[in-house]
Amino acid sequence: MKRNIYIENKPLEDARELFASRLEACGYFEPKAEEIPTLEAYNRISASAIYARRSAPHYVASAMDGIAVAAVETESANDYSPLTLSSDQYLEVDTGDYVPPQFDSVIMIEEVNLTEEGARIIKPAVPWQHIRSIGEDLVARDMIVPSGIKLGPYEIASLLTAAIERVAVVKKPLVYIIPTGSELVERGSLDMAPGEIVESNSYMLAGLAREWGAQVIRHDIVPDEPSLLTGALQEAVAQADLIVMCSGSSAGREDYTAELIEQRGELLVHGLAMRPGKPAILGIIDGKPVIGVPGYPISAQLVFNLFARPLLYRKQGIPAPEPETVEALMARKVASHMGVDEFIYVNLARIQDKYIAFPLNRGAGITTSLVKADGVALLPRGQEGCQAGEISPVKLMRSRGIIDKTIVAIGSHDLSIDFLTDLLARNHSLRLISTNVGSMGGLMAMMRGEVHFAGIHLLDPATGEYNLSYLERFMCGKSWLLVNLAIREQGLIVKKGNPLGIKSLADLTRKEVRYINRQKGSGTRILFDYLLGREKIASPAINGYNREEYTHLAVAAAVKNNACDTGLGIYASARAMDLDFIPIAEEMYDVCLLPEVLGDKRLEYLLETIRGSELGTLLQKAGGYNLKLTGQIRAANSL
Repeated sequence: MKRNIYIENKPLEDARELFASRLEACGYFEPKAEEIPTLEAYNRISASAIYARRSAPHYVASAMDGIAVAAVETESANDYSPLTLSSDQYLEVDTGDYVPPQFDSVIMIEEVNLTEEGARIIKPAVPWQHIRSIGEDLVARDMIVPSGIKLGPYEIASLLTAAIERVAVVKKPLVYIIPTGSELVERGSLDMAPGEIVESNSYMLAGLAREWGAQVIRHDIVPDEPSLLTGALQEAVAQADLIVMCSGSSAGREDYTAELIEQRGELLVHGLAMRPGKPAILGIIDGKPVIGVPGYPISAQLVFNLFARPLLYRKQGIPAPEPETVEALMARKVASHMGVDEFIYVNLARIQDKYIAFPLNRGAGITTSLVKADGVALLPRGQEGCQAGEISPVKLMRSRGIIDKTIVAIGSHDLSIDFLTDLLARNHSLRLISTNVGSMGGLMAMMRGEVHFAGIHLLDPATGEYNLSYLERFMCGKSWLLVNLAIREQGLIVKKGNPLGIKSLADLTRKEVRYINRQKGSGTRILFDYLLGREKIASPAINGYNREEYTHLAVAAAVKNNACDTGLGIYASARAMDLDFIPIAEEMYDVCLLPEVLGDKRLEYLLETIRGSELGTLLQKAGGYNLKLTGQIRAANSL
C-alpha cells in the first residue's frame, strides 16, 4: 500500500458538521430499542413513555400507626367527656395496613388510650384523616417517565411499584475498538525492549465510551499488515455502531487507516486544523462511522471526545452534557499556531478571589497530563497564544468543589512534596497539586500571587546559606513563613556498580562521561554552578551541561535507562531507582508558606502534616534526609 499523506487541515467545526450531516443522511441516528427486565435497566435510556400498570397504593391504606375508625362514631369525644370505642368500632393498624371499607379514618396511636374496655379517645376523628387513598402515589395508566429519560434508582423503584417488570430502552451503541501497530505490546513487563510500546489507548477510549452509555468490543492488537487490518475492519463493520482505529492515522510508512477506509467506504476527513489531534481520520463504511485516532494518548482522547462523544449521545437520543466553564487567569504565556485550534490542558486552583490556570506539559504522548488535568482551555484559530495574566474560559474536567479545595505548590522538586500530597488528601481531604519549575520559578510565582507555597533550596554563594537572603530580597512586601522540610544529601547519581569509576566533579570533564543537568533557576543547578566555580571547572568542558531535566527522579531515570551516565540529584532519587550515589553536599530544603493566601485552616493542616510522624517516617524510609529541623519555622515576615 502507498504511504499516506494528510488530505487537508479541515477546520474543526466544518469536520463535525460534515460528519454529522453525512451520518444523518445515512439514517444513522434512527433510535433502536430493546426490551429488558426492569431490574437491569439502571442508567439505561427509556425508548418510549412508560405508563403505570398498577395503582400505588392499590388499596386504602393507613398512613399512621393507630386505630382505624368510622369518623361519625367519634363525634362526641372531647376533653371533658372521653369516648371509649368498643372492639367492633375500631381496628388496630400499622402504617401501610389495609383499612377495611367500614372505616374512614385513622387516629394516631399517640392519641389513643387502649384499655380492657376498648379504645379511649378525647377528640373526634375527621373523615379520611391519615388515610392513603388508592393511587395517591400512582394511578394505573399514569405516565411515570417520558421517552429519553435516564432510568436511575428512583425511576426503577417507581417502575417496580407500578408492576412494570420489563421496559423498552434505547439499545446501547456498540463501539468496536481496533488497536493497531507492530510496536505495541499488551501491558508490558519491566524489561521491555527499546521501541516497544504498551497499548493503553484502547482501554482509555473503552472507558470513555462506557461512561457515555455505550458497550465496547476491543479487538486484539493488529500488526501493521494491510491484510490483517482489513480483516479486523470487516469484522468490526459487521457488528458495530461505531468503529475506532487506534493509530495508523498519521503519514508514516505503516499508517494504512485512511486508505483502508477509502477502499471500503467514504473517507470524509484526513487531517484537522487543531492541536493536538491533527492527523485524525473520519469516514463512513456501510453507513457506520469510522474514526481513526492518532497514537499519542492526549491526541487520541481529544479526537474521541470531540467526535465520538456527541455521536454516541445522539445515537441514544439524549443531549451530551455540557461541562461547567470557569474564567481563569493563565499563570504563564502559552504560544499557539494561528492556523489551528489549540487545546491546552491545565491545573486549576482558586487563589483568594480568582481562578488560576497552570498549563500542563503539552507533549501529546504524556498521559499524566490527562490524569492531572482539571480542565481544558481552547485557543481558537487566528489567536497567537495567550499572555500570562490573560483571562481564558476553561471547561472543567473535575468538579468545582474539588478545585476550590486545592492547594498549589510551585517550585523545586522533592519527594517530600509527593508525600505531603498523599497525607493531606488522606488526613484532611485537601488536594495538593505541584509544578516543578525550580526554586527561582517558585519564588517568582509567589511574587505574582499564583501559589499557596513553594519548595525552595536556593544557595547564596556569598554566604553559603540557603533561601533567607532570596526571600528578603524578593518577598519583602509579602507575609511569609519559611519552614524546614528536611536537610537533604545532594550528590552524583551513577549506574549500579559505578562502571565509569566516577568519584568527583572533576570526572565530569572526561569525554566519555555523559552528564544530565537540571534546568536553569533550579536550586540544584545553582548548587552545581557554585560547586563548579569552587572547583574551577568550566561548564563547556562537561558533556551534557546544557541538557536539562526538571526533577530529581527524571535525572535518576535517565541514568537508569542509559540516557546519560550521571547527574546531580538527591540520594532519595538514586535509592528509589536502585542506583549508586556519590555524596557531594548537604542542603536546606524549605517551604515558603503564604499565610494570607492559604487561610488559617489550611495553614494549620499543612504545618500539622509537616510536623507529623507520618511524614518523618516516609522521609526516613526514602533515605538521604536529616530531620533535625523538620517543621521548624526558620524565618518569618509579617506585614
